[in-house]
Amino acid sequence: MEQKKMWGSKPYHTLNYFLREKFGEKVFKISLDAGFTCPNRDGTISKGGCLFCSERGSGDFAGDRCFSISSQFGDIKNMMLKKWKNGKYIAYFQAYTNTYAPVEVLREKYEEALAQEDVVAIAIATRPDCLDEDVLDLLEEINKKVYLWIELGLQTVNDETAKIINRGYKLEVFEEALKKLKERSIDVVAHCIFGLPGETEQDMINTVDYIAHSGVKGVKFHLLHLLKDTPLVKLYEQGKLNFLTQEQYINLICKALTMLPEDVVVHRLTGDAPRDSLIGPMWSLKKWEILNEIDNNMKKCNFYQGLYFATNS
Repeated sequence: MEQKKMWGSKPYHTLNYFLREKFGEKVFKISLDAGFTCPNRDGTISKGGCLFCSERGSGDFAGDRCFSISSQFGDIKNMMLKKWKNGKYIAYFQAYTNTYAPVEVLREKYEEALAQEDVVAIAIATRPDCLDEDVLDLLEEINKKVYLWIELGLQTVNDETAKIINRGYKLEVFEEALKKLKERSIDVVAHCIFGLPGETEQDMINTVDYIAHSGVKGVKFHLLHLLKDTPLVKLYEQGKLNFLTQEQYINLICKALTMLPEDVVVHRLTGDAPRDSLIGPMWSLKKWEILNEIDNNMKKCNFYQGLYFATNS
């Protein structure tokens, strides 16, 4: 039997493993809210935003935009120091669209974050339709000084689903942004959501297959969360949204991991949702149970990342 590939104690290439290998020690993300908005909210593309996006622009656990980058960073770092005494940090621009501002504003925000003590990398979450040439030039400049990755919200390769969730761009826009970032040697992390309205298991697997062969350096898997006061609630009330079961989600994740090439870093296996605003699925609140079941299922089936990648090439 072929030797099972492992990354530390895990049969998949975890972000923790990747960062320890790269920096030689524990590295933590500090999630920031730089006060930006989104073209899918301010009327440039739409005013509704993506149907699933929360009022915090998917930055529900980020810092408070009422405070400076330095202040947010310091507060979160101090909280982390209570649990972990040593480590370095990634400044993670998480909330809303973090390249959607004049380039001089972006430079000021990024440089303030990079000036914080023990920051060894910067991560920037954005949309593929918000990467103008001057922004790309700035990102390339930063990437030459410090490790940088860009997170792009792909979610699905199905353009029909993209219309339903009001993503605001077609797959070709993602492809063009990915091409430009790769040309500048900037790592890209793609977001993928399982459980989007109307999607079949095959639709979700098609998205994973696309990601696996796209050349991205990382992936974040998310379960679709239905949050209060989001446009998605209307679809749910109309009976057009069915939640995945815990078993379905775990099986999908395990299959997805086997399809990815070994060098793709798995940044996330499931997301978090604020308990007080979550409508469903409620089982998603048991995050550690879900993660343990994924690990147990991978072990039971003798699965590991990359197992089926070659046969899909």
